[in-house]
Formats: sequence, C-alpha cells, structure tokens
Amino acid sequence: MGKLAVESIARYVSNFPGAIEHMEVLGPPDIEEKVGLSGGHIFQGEILPQYMWDGRLPYRTPMDGVYLCGVATHPGGSVIGVNGRNAAMEILQAR
Repeated sequence: MGKLAVESIARYVSNFPGAIEHMEVLGPPDIEEKVGLSGGHIFQGEILPQYMWDGRLPYRTPMDGVYLCGVATHPGGSVIGVNGRNAAMEILQAR
C-alpha cells in the first residue's frame, strides 16, 4: 500500500520517491495495537457523508453538565479544533 501511495503521488511530483527517507505502513490492526485506537480508526467513525454531520454524536449529552468535543462529534474527525469550539459554544449557550 505504501508503494501504491508513493507511486500515485509521484505521477504529479516526480522527485517525491527520492525524498522519502523512511516509510512505515500501518493497517487498522497495527494502529489498534500500537496506539490503542479501537478498530484502528483515528476519526472515531467513517469520514463518508452518511456518517458525518447529523450522523455524529451531539455535543450536549443527556447528563447535565456533560459535553463532548472529540472527533466522534460534528463535523467529524481531523485536527481542526472545530469540535472543541462547537462544544464550548454549546456550553456558553447553556449558561
């Protein structure tokens, strides 16, 4: 899989393969074992339209004062910080 990824990028960036000093390819079982992510899924769910937006967990939980801000909440996983911001806004509105 690593070779396929490198070859795909190399079609557009010819010097890409020569710039790689080390490559490690991990599948979901490897990630689950090495990092502890259930199912090896870093986004806590698929990043496909049917699993995004309203298909994610809400920020406010049924328990008073308990809010969620992880990648399992709207809009989904990545490192953009929107989940935390949205949870903070939910908390501010609840005041």
